[in-house]
Amino acid sequence: MGKTADLTAVQKAIIDTLKQEGKTQKEISERIGCSQSAVSRHLSGKSVGRKKCGRKRCTTRRGDRTLRKIVEKDRFQTLGDLRKQWTESGVETSRATVYRRVQEMGYRCRIPQVKPLLNQKQRQKRLTWATEKQHWTVAQWSKSSVKYPQSVMVWGAMSAAVNAASYQEILEHFMLPSAEKLYGDEDFIFPHDLAPAHSAKTTGKWFTDHGITVLNWPANSPDLNPIENLWDIVKRKLRDARPNTLDELKAAIEASWASITPQ
Repeated sequence: MGKTADLTAVQKAIIDTLKQEGKTQKEISERIGCSQSAVSRHLSGKSVGRKKCGRKRCTTRRGDRTLRKIVEKDRFQTLGDLRKQWTESGVETSRATVYRRVQEMGYRCRIPQVKPLLNQKQRQKRLTWATEKQHWTVAQWSKSSVKYPQSVMVWGAMSAAVNAASYQEILEHFMLPSAEKLYGDEDFIFPHDLAPAHSAKTTGKWFTDHGITVLNWPANSPDLNPIENLWDIVKRKLRDARPNTLDELKAAIEASWASITPQ
């Protein structure tokens, strides 16, 4: 059976006060919720606290300093990498111990920001794409989006689990009416990235059949799409609104779009 907890400073003060008031040890123990023997030990001066219990710390201060040097050398290492290097330095320990020591040092684990995995050829294509369009005028960019007067607006739609067929339905029933209303018979360039639904052969055929020019897009480059900035704004506004029902979610989405749409 484990030892009972030590008396707190408040309990000790109450014991001294009740003793001065003439209370018995039994009355005092019942009053503060501890054993009579604990009250007796305190009053007799024999209460010195419990010996430390639990497993002995498995690493030394010297070993902890070694780990700190390893962490400071490269703060982007994983716990597995830290443990491997610490073990090679002579400290054999578990991954959980590495985590606790790193926490004690004041470091916190972070998940690195996701970035597109690009090879050299893809990087060159991105650079070429950006270089070709760095001097585009507002009028040229306006031709690559559904626009409002004196502004550049990128047409977008929010949907879930989009495949090529559903994407083409969105284009047919929502994008085309918007384009016809705002452009009329004028030509325009439609921008979208190379998501599977966008780059499918049937989707390419749909654009060809409708006589719509698609803006060329370098591979693995969804971050170049300006619509992503709008999605980010909408998501942040939805987090602030914290909708709890479907109706509240719809209202929050409408309010988010209204706040970023030119009037």
